Amino acid sequence: MTAVVMKGISKAFGGVKALDNVDFAVLPGEIHALLGGNGAGKSTILKVLNGVHRPDAGTITVGGVALTTHTPEASRAAGIAMNFQEMSLIPTLTVAQNIYLTREARTPRGLLDDAACEAKAADIFAMLEVKVDPKAIVSTLGAGQKQLTEIAKAISQSSKVLILDEPSTALAVSDVERLFTFLRKLKAQGVAVIYVSHRMDEIARIADRATILRDGKHVITAPMSELPIDMMIEHIVGKRSKGLADVQRGDATRGEVLLEARGVSGAHKPKDVSFTLHRGEVLGLAGLLGSGRSSLARVIAGIEPATAGELRIRGAAAAIRKPSDAIAAGVALVPEARATQGIIPAHSVAANIVLSVLGHISAKGVVNRPKAQQITDDMIARLQIKTASRDHAVSTLSGGNQQKVVIGKWLATDPDILVLDEPTAGIDIGSKSEIIRLVRNLAAQGKGIVMISSELSELLTACDRILVMADGRAHQMIDRAALDDPADPDPGHRLQAAERQLQIEIQKALSQEIPHG
Repeated sequence: MTAVVMKGISKAFGGVKALDNVDFAVLPGEIHALLGGNGAGKSTILKVLNGVHRPDAGTITVGGVALTTHTPEASRAAGIAMNFQEMSLIPTLTVAQNIYLTREARTPRGLLDDAACEAKAADIFAMLEVKVDPKAIVSTLGAGQKQLTEIAKAISQSSKVLILDEPSTALAVSDVERLFTFLRKLKAQGVAVIYVSHRMDEIARIADRATILRDGKHVITAPMSELPIDMMIEHIVGKRSKGLADVQRGDATRGEVLLEARGVSGAHKPKDVSFTLHRGEVLGLAGLLGSGRSSLARVIAGIEPATAGELRIRGAAAAIRKPSDAIAAGVALVPEARATQGIIPAHSVAANIVLSVLGHISAKGVVNRPKAQQITDDMIARLQIKTASRDHAVSTLSGGNQQKVVIGKWLATDPDILVLDEPTAGIDIGSKSEIIRLVRNLAAQGKGIVMISSELSELLTACDRILVMADGRAHQMIDRAALDDPADPDPGHRLQAAERQLQIEIQKALSQEIPHG
């Protein structure tokens, strides 16, 4: 009997198909890897299986029984447990309270029995052979201990199907090894384990079979013996959209060094990172979740303090201790979480764009409305923001135009250095191409740009150099031109080949960080 059979699963969000007629099956007593690039549909199909999302089409059976009610409770009752990539812990509760939330032990009088939960949690950590205090408040834990708590929460349900979404991201090498040992024990007991990771070396060591998704479609399911790492990468990358391949890339005219990092470290990450950014250049940061890319961006922007090293701007040491220091030095950050950190959705386009310069266009607390309107109109024209008027709420705009509003807000401060963290996340391919062209144009106008993206094809299209990071460290600086094959006349083929090569370099960096043997 098959542990899980998903047939013809489709799911769309706002007209965009995240899953398109996908088949996925897992056997009892196997560790099945689910692979794919960013936006491939991995997390969506797992959330469908776990009842977080209701499928638009398709059927699901678990242990031969049809799953007709699509809720987390129904999936849990069917024997499915999931460790989410986005941690679902409540920071104010203890480790044990989080693990057994809604499934608490009770005293004979019906009261919550924290001591019993703590004892059961301690047993799970003992099986995993890791040290986590069940009585500790989650907010006091490090990232690795939080990840182990999430894993323990999933394991505690004694499920027939265990889903682990990027479980090793924050774990130390020794904890990954202990996790693998425990997963092999579960496999021997007939538990079906679905394992999601971008770390190909991990997949090759722990998985029996793998399924690869790309652009919401099923690509291949095969035993690991038939999927060497280079073939996995080829299936994951696949044929890229010509929407990016057709973006024209002019040669960068590099000017003075605008930003220099010398051995910069943060509280946890980055770790001893050095690089230079020139005027007129787009520098990409490549790496997986947990590589330290966003932490480095936050240090540059003054959101997190540097604990070691030095930042120099236009040749002079810069004391950046808070965001206002960075802004005053000509540094602006376009954050990853557009909806919560970049815009005020209910406010107008104009109100959002001038938010960063209110101090310059106000007198005695009163905003100079003509100045605000002029700045807004200039940005709408410069960035080609599609909006009915400057007074429309940003929430009425498409994702791509919302992102242009965020970029416009910071361009209004006239920065020399722009740090873009996932600037095309959640927008369609046409809008992505527009954002990439905008990035290239801003560099041509003399800005220095640091760009973070999980989409390697975007980095390869936008950037002049790419810094590969893993575990907070800088591993290799790659010239974009070195990844290109000028003999291939097809820009789509060249982009695809460059993406494969960059993926290989990221995997090399990971293998250096996580020695096995």
